Amino acid sequence: MANEIVKYHHELNTIPLRKFTPVEMNLFFSIVSRMREKGDKTVRLTFDQLKDLSNYKATANNRFINDLEMTYDKLMDLRFGKRSANGLDIDRFVMFSEFKIRGTAKDPYVDIQVYKKALPLLNNLDEWVRYSLQQFNELQSSYAKTMFRLLKQYRTKGFVYFSKEDFHELLDIPKSYWNNQANVDNRVIKPIRQELTAIFKGLSIKKKYGKGRGKPVVGYQFTFKPEIKKADDFNKHAPTKEEQNKALALADKQKEYEEPATTINEKIKQKKRELELLQQIKQLEKEKEALEKQTESALSEKEKKSLLSDLDNLFQ
Repeated sequence: MANEIVKYHHELNTIPLRKFTPVEMNLFFSIVSRMREKGDKTVRLTFDQLKDLSNYKATANNRFINDLEMTYDKLMDLRFGKRSANGLDIDRFVMFSEFKIRGTAKDPYVDIQVYKKALPLLNNLDEWVRYSLQQFNELQSSYAKTMFRLLKQYRTKGFVYFSKEDFHELLDIPKSYWNNQANVDNRVIKPIRQELTAIFKGLSIKKKYGKGRGKPVVGYQFTFKPEIKKADDFNKHAPTKEEQNKALALADKQKEYEEPATTINEKIKQKKRELELLQQIKQLEKEKEALEKQTESALSEKEKKSLLSDLDNLFQ
């Protein structure tokens, strides 16, 4: 597998992949990567091609066929869709109209065809999410995989907020976790931080609290250093454990700077940190200006203000 990019309309990110295992997620998005801009043509993928694309480890074809079948069965339980800009027009449909598995063929294969109403999700895209298939496949946790996709939707902005309801739905978090924040922290947030902090530079996850008894969590704010629009997504790997732990240590060190200052020395450290962050913002502006000259396109004042606003949010 080389230079494989997953690219699709961001509406696909709004569909929770209920009860999908990491292996099934890999299979689905590997298929998505090869169905882009194919229209309603039937696309044939051999078992060997799909195993390579999805980083599939098991070797027995019987096991592979079972995983393919389970993936498709779970897809059939979902309802994909597209919503108009004003939110008043909504379509719901299945993703594939054909999913034919032929394990008895000399060279076993699967034939796949996108349902006609699902074509806008993968063809003639005016808005999209894109990322490295290899990097996605190498992530271990299903929660990390899902959040990776969601954050990539905001990769050039570096800021996204999820209400508690949306967070639980999009990540398909068990209902039993709803009133058990410790489970969410340990089984959802922890693997996300572990696997994604080294990918999204400066990743910070902050809980937003509501009013009422016990200050309940009402949402989650994710911030990170924005990527440039033409960032290279090719041939990227998921971070190793060593890289993950190093990134987490740096993130924890940064978090110490963000704790409320009480003593004079702490306030001095905080101001120094704020100065460092301003310098980072200045450097980002320089990088943006260099990119503008390279592409011979200039940002509007409105876009510049939006970028600065996003950067301010990033370092709050």
